[in-house]
Amino acid sequence: MINFNWSEEAAQEWDEQASNWSERSQHMWDTGSRKQIIPLINKYIKKNQYVLDVGCGDGYGAYKLYQQEYQVTAIDLSQEMVRYAKQRLPGSVTVIQGDVNHLPFDNDTFDGLIAINVLEWTESPKNALKELKRVVKPKGYLCASILGPTAGPRINSYPRLHEQKVICNTMMPWEFHKLCLELDVTYIDGFGVFKQGVKQKNYENLSLELQQALSFSWIFMLRNGD
Repeated sequence: MINFNWSEEAAQEWDEQASNWSERSQHMWDTGSRKQIIPLINKYIKKNQYVLDVGCGDGYGAYKLYQQEYQVTAIDLSQEMVRYAKQRLPGSVTVIQGDVNHLPFDNDTFDGLIAINVLEWTESPKNALKELKRVVKPKGYLCASILGPTAGPRINSYPRLHEQKVICNTMMPWEFHKLCLELDVTYIDGFGVFKQGVKQKNYENLSLELQQALSFSWIFMLRNGD
């Protein structure tokens, strides 16, 4: 592919995946790999504060935030995902189409945000993280999830070895952690999500880096500034 616009290709890909994603997202948030995210958010972000869901998909995560009495705004690159989200969410939740690399919000708008498995699908995670940081108030919170080495979706980056263009980068949790430190985004809490077959006894005594190396994904709770 000679001309490759990452954002356009990503939007098209997620448009095509929207129906399938919508069928699976409720399970992920209620009983699957994302079930511990809302309780983590509740530990740090107060009720009625303003929270942005970046890469909201079909809107089920935003709906969970709404249920917890947050003032929610949701944004996704995919027009189809936005359509699903608008059907799911009440009118009090603002849902818009937009790019994480160019968020249409003023500086310091939100008390917190979530970006769950979003940055792995950006051309420049550094630039995307700068945008997330920009729209969150100083000392506000960013909850981000990064796919670990054992995550099945990482197969989407494999074609790059055949010099094909892909929309999935290869950033690992430890790399994201390092990037956060460089950008004055502080890691304050987090946990790993592991595949079936990986027991707590397999990782509980390991260092953070080794735990991340076993993970399907790592959930980061970050603070904007130290």
